[in-house]
Amino acid sequence: MPLVSTRALVLQTFPYSETSKILRLFTWEHGLRSVIAKGALRPRSRFGGVLEPFTEGTAQIYLKEGRELQTLSGFDLLRSRQALGRSLAAFAGASLMAEVAIRTGTEDPQPALYAELAAGWDSIAAAADEAAAEAAVLGGAWRIVSLVGFEPQTDACVVCGRDAAPDKPVRFDAEAGGVACTSCRPVGRLIDPQSRAELRRMIRGLPLNAPLGRPGLHRALLRTFLEMQLAHGKPFRSLELFMTGMEEA
Repeated sequence: MPLVSTRALVLQTFPYSETSKILRLFTWEHGLRSVIAKGALRPRSRFGGVLEPFTEGTAQIYLKEGRELQTLSGFDLLRSRQALGRSLAAFAGASLMAEVAIRTGTEDPQPALYAELAAGWDSIAAAADEAAAEAAVLGGAWRIVSLVGFEPQTDACVVCGRDAAPDKPVRFDAEAGGVACTSCRPVGRLIDPQSRAELRRMIRGLPLNAPLGRPGLHRALLRTFLEMQLAHGKPFRSLELFMTGMEEA
């Protein structure tokens, strides 16, 4: 069983027995992996208490292909991202990005997805206020959704294919995968031109020129899209936590 060393992001952790932890890692060379950190909960563990969600480091893993649970031998911390725990919205938003990666990731290398996760978490952690943190979460989540093949169509109607006029409102058809002109979809959630422009910029990873005009609408768009395209009857737990956190902020 070879020992491999790889950069890794901790997506999720939970206790296993009284002394160990199970972790979901997103690694640079080996994609999404589940590992057991034996003895991680002991007071004098060699892991030193660094195996927490959103941390990044170099993981040493005894890797055997075909096995669902690998063994973590060591973890050298590079970044802890403790700032993500400063608010419910930041923690829940970072958790949502991790949950999307867990739902869609594979064991194949996905360096672009790794980089987007790390950059998204850093943007949330560096946000100056709750509004900026929310925009960072929404943008990060949309880019991850797009990277794994579910980018919503925002430039043309998903029904008739005609280009969407930049100065006209459109409907959002989450089931069909994007926006629709009002003649094709006379009822449904309406997106004003400014909000559609903001959505396009977030999906493409472009900076916003101003705070989101209608953040509640953007939360609703993401929620509806995830539920229609990725949930498959299994709700995203962190999505509800994020929505609650922003409503209370």
